[in-house]
Amino acid sequence: MQAPHAFPGASPRTLLVLGSGGTIAGLAPRAGDTLDYQAAQVGVAQLLAGVDAPPGCVLQVEQVAQVDSKDMDATVWLLLAQRCAEALVRESVQGIVITHGTDTLEETAYFLQAVLAPAKPVVFACAMRPANAAMPDGPQNLRDALAVAAQPGARGVVAVCAGAVHAATDVRKVHSYRLDAFSSGDAGPLGYVEAGALRQLRGWPHAVPTTGLLARLPSTPQAWPRVEIVFSHAGAGGAGVDALVRDGTRGIVVAATGNGSVHQALEAALLRAQAAGVRVLRASRCEQGRVLGGEGDALAGAGALSPVKARIQLQLELLGT
Repeated sequence: MQAPHAFPGASPRTLLVLGSGGTIAGLAPRAGDTLDYQAAQVGVAQLLAGVDAPPGCVLQVEQVAQVDSKDMDATVWLLLAQRCAEALVRESVQGIVITHGTDTLEETAYFLQAVLAPAKPVVFACAMRPANAAMPDGPQNLRDALAVAAQPGARGVVAVCAGAVHAATDVRKVHSYRLDAFSSGDAGPLGYVEAGALRQLRGWPHAVPTTGLLARLPSTPQAWPRVEIVFSHAGAGGAGVDALVRDGTRGIVVAATGNGSVHQALEAALLRAQAAGVRVLRASRCEQGRVLGGEGDALAGAGALSPVKARIQLQLELLGT
């Protein structure tokens, strides 16, 4: 699909829009129902019907996947990463927009930032209401994402929701049904899209050269090392950790309390796992803040990474990337 909208006499810049499903592509049996719907039903080309490209840009639209994002997996991650990598090297491509469900958006965004660190913008668009809702939020989020992707000098993986622009490293889903479901915690958003224009508050995500990084990932996700998340809580025990070690898990992230503190029984099991060669990381359950490690910590901290992002980071480290 091509949607021309370019300045006369100027070469149009391409915005590649990749569809992956999610609530933004969902359908409900009744227009007023924002909960009882089925995600990933509408194609991305249909979502863009009636949406103009930003000035000076044309749209190129592709359906990469069509999944409810709660079911997101490494197979789709690889498809998205490979398609992004192919497009980003094209001089005519200004940026990429990916339509995605909200449930695992922060994980997909973090993965793409980690393996691509793009010098051009890769912008996630999402929705909390299905496409046929009486007042859907997807169309405006999609327009805002296109505006950010068209921004000169934009770079890195970001997400746009309810007018706020969040960096992949910081973004978290913090509400189960509100339209402004995402936050960047202590860091705050990168900016806001207001009446189609970006008001930027801080710099774009840092682009680190990643030559060959994507190519070093095994093409079969089943070959990726298994990394699981366990939860520290009052009365926590270590039986689950022992079972994961017996089952061949290579890495464990513990969603720890406060500044990375772990229940003593669970910590004992994690230390046993670490002694057996399993990598262990402590991330915090808290929405804001970070794990501030101390000298002599027996279990490494994940810094500002949430448990789900720490899991991805640990998996990439175990892959040797």
